[in-house]
Amino acid sequence: KDGRGEIDDIDNLGNRRVRSVGELLENQYRVGLLRMERAIKERMSSVDIDTVMPHDLINAKPAAAAVREFFGSSQLSQFMDQTNPLSEITHKRRLSALGPGGLTRERAGFEVRDVHPTHYGRICPIETPEGPNIGLINSLATHARVNKYGFIESPYRRVKDGQAQDEVVYISAMEEARFTIAQANIELKDGQIVEDLVPGRINGESQLLTKEAVDMMDVSPKQVVSVAAALIPFLENDDANRALMGANMQRQAVPLVQSDAPLVGTGMESVVAVDSGAVVVAKRDGVVEQIDGTRIVVRATNEQDAGRSGVDIYRLSKFQRSNQSTCINQRPIVRVGDEVKAGDVIADGPSTDLGELALGRNALVAFMPWNGYNFEDSILISERIVRDDVFTSIHLEEFEVMARDTKLGPEEITRDIPNVGEEALRNLDEAGIVAIG
Repeated sequence: KDGRGEIDDIDNLGNRRVRSVGELLENQYRVGLLRMERAIKERMSSVDIDTVMPHDLINAKPAAAAVREFFGSSQLSQFMDQTNPLSEITHKRRLSALGPGGLTRERAGFEVRDVHPTHYGRICPIETPEGPNIGLINSLATHARVNKYGFIESPYRRVKDGQAQDEVVYISAMEEARFTIAQANIELKDGQIVEDLVPGRINGESQLLTKEAVDMMDVSPKQVVSVAAALIPFLENDDANRALMGANMQRQAVPLVQSDAPLVGTGMESVVAVDSGAVVVAKRDGVVEQIDGTRIVVRATNEQDAGRSGVDIYRLSKFQRSNQSTCINQRPIVRVGDEVKAGDVIADGPSTDLGELALGRNALVAFMPWNGYNFEDSILISERIVRDDVFTSIHLEEFEVMARDTKLGPEEITRDIPNVGEEALRNLDEAGIVAIG
């Protein structure tokens, strides 16, 4: 217009897209197929065309190798952080600017790492690692979704003439620039905006808007932050740097022997517990028929669907080892004869208490000096905390010993090892295998 143009901003989320697993895998597979094609063409030129069979020409190894290489050694294929249900869910919602086709730590400047106005409702401004990766590895906001083109969309409610509609629309960063958007917690009376001036955003800039000017409003005040940050009560009163540390440290909490749901929560606890898959959820309405440590049997009350049995059996995982050697254990929280509705939590998992995420314990804390033993960040704990197993956790380690066939014959496992005292052998049974316990 008039010879004046706008330069595109490369850090605008309207100009950045998410490449999800499927796409990365597709690219790897394509590489594998191309290699395979080349090998087939080479072979076709050298064999006798009358007698050859298709399986003599085709070698599927390159395609399989490309896929295996992607999962095995790609920078973007990571070992799932399974310390607790929250670590699992935040790891799955992670967005990275690193890796093949992305940036490198050294090359990334300040602009890429910075919070951009278009992050609002799409990428969390709080949850990101401290250190060299800050701002390059991010977390998806609570209500955000990735559309089919790979752009992150955020949900908004439509507003017509100061009246908030129930219709919710997902908008990408590009489209958002056209709208005037009010905040989620403005005062509404029967859907009508009460105040004449309300806080909101035009093109990413915060300002006061007249209620007639508003086209859209946020769905929820927590749509700005990620799951981990949304678990912090009174987040709005916290310093951003400390909230970042808090959001990151919740992922490191070890599942305790006895979980204890927080007295003050944010309402996100049950959502995280259910969506992470840590708890067992009833598939349909019914009555609990039978319970045992390893399974729950529910008889469905509604008329039986054709081809489905009238009984649902839920198997619980008992004392399984997670990727971080913490203990995954589910236990029933319903009793025989209880009525359950579809979607009810019927068994607790690791770090959950009655279907709510429970990363710690509700302990009594005193803020006072105590002979210098709690100077700065030291703390003093009572003997009872140790005695009553308040912060006790179970860890499972797996060890394998190979008995190989050597040149001198097969190795054998036995307890009569020459010149080894009884002290060293006291935990072995007759066969020379470590006794249980």
